[in-house]
Amino acid sequence: MKDQMQQINDNEWLLPKTARKGMLVDAKLFANPAIMESMEDNAIRQLTNVAMLPGVVEPVCAMPDAHVGYGLPMGAVGAFDDKEGVISSGCTGFDINCGINMIRTNLTANDVNDKMRELIAELFRNIPCGVGSKGKLRIEPGKLDEVLVDGCNWCVKNGYGVEEDVKNTEENGCMQGADPSKVSDRAKQRGRPQLGTLGAGNHFLEVQKVSDIFDERYAKKYHLNNDQVVIMLHCGSRGLGHEVASDYLRVHEKAANKYGITLPDRQLVCAPVDSSEGQDYYKAMKCAVNYAFANRLVMTQWIRETFSKVFSKNWEDMDMHTIYAIAHNICKLEEHTVDGKKKKLYVHRKGETRSFPDTPALIAGSMGTASYILHGTELAMQKTFGSTCHGAGRAMSRHSAINQFKGEEIRYQLASKGIVARSTSPKVLAEEAPKAYKDIEAVIDTVHEAGISKKVARMVPLGVVKG
Repeated sequence: MKDQMQQINDNEWLLPKTARKGMLVDAKLFANPAIMESMEDNAIRQLTNVAMLPGVVEPVCAMPDAHVGYGLPMGAVGAFDDKEGVISSGCTGFDINCGINMIRTNLTANDVNDKMRELIAELFRNIPCGVGSKGKLRIEPGKLDEVLVDGCNWCVKNGYGVEEDVKNTEENGCMQGADPSKVSDRAKQRGRPQLGTLGAGNHFLEVQKVSDIFDERYAKKYHLNNDQVVIMLHCGSRGLGHEVASDYLRVHEKAANKYGITLPDRQLVCAPVDSSEGQDYYKAMKCAVNYAFANRLVMTQWIRETFSKVFSKNWEDMDMHTIYAIAHNICKLEEHTVDGKKKKLYVHRKGETRSFPDTPALIAGSMGTASYILHGTELAMQKTFGSTCHGAGRAMSRHSAINQFKGEEIRYQLASKGIVARSTSPKVLAEEAPKAYKDIEAVIDTVHEAGISKKVARMVPLGVVKG
């Protein structure tokens, strides 16, 4: 499929719907020539699969961090008409509302350098992490439903975070219309002990410093300065979200057969937007979204408390407020202009970050490399349904990374750069080795030059906690 891509400019490529029988709309890829060279052909083929689904709206898009995923590639967006389209659990992904909280401080790198080992050790101790990790919270079975409905509002009511955190979170930390009755008991059982946990895989907590400011106006708006210490928290909805996805993949497999939907890939199981199967999933997905927002805010408050202990200051005195919090695995009903007309669309972003005008877009690099804060643009609304990349994007599988890299060697390499790293096992460091990912600088340059999100600040790691 890559051979059939038509280059529009240095950063955009088009695959016309005539390239493959059954495509209803064009597919588009944002990538500079170097990234395009290494782009997986199967990821492009997955885009064409999504372009065959009922009610899909042009174009299906992939970002420079795209790679093969479940059904829809990671790093892609598919939008569907709110009357004739479908909702797909596969297109949203297993880690519903995997996302990022970005927390500022008024500390500088010099303020924390001498305490970095102590700080990372305390964060590792206070933020539960690892596969199947259980949190410090003990929520009664009936109370979990409140988290699923209220999201960050539940946190604030219970002393985890403040109103400003809610204000600076996508959807104000709570998608309306969540219905816990659509979430299975098994999903709730998995989620109840995991609220306030980091998890494993590519999830992390990173203490960073701002190394570069690219846009003074937006930097001022986001309270960012050179050499400032910030914290990036990256995780999602844990076992609850995974179970919601698994449950509804089975539901949507039956629905696709029931409604006569032809699937180019069985991983793209889906249901009509106006069907009970489609809307039940949407309501359950919102529960997982709200759980993830709450999960990150609980940990945000524990991060504040940890800084307070290490630096013997109140977190308010260190100005530890949320810069922004955003999702990058989500389905949302949004209004977009299509062919000059306003239309409501179910926008599935999987490994893609919202990039609405004047709104922060938080982009995580690979371990040991830079991360970025961008701002959204009007051009993104026109070209990508208000979306941009979410990270560096994997260049090799976790299995390949484990075979190629040794965890202790990665820890040594990070230490040689002055980065303190703690993980539950060396294997975690190996599978998340920097070379297992694409070049974050090339990814960011692509979306910046394409104009779908613009650079505000670049951050580099000082210390990292991995599950």
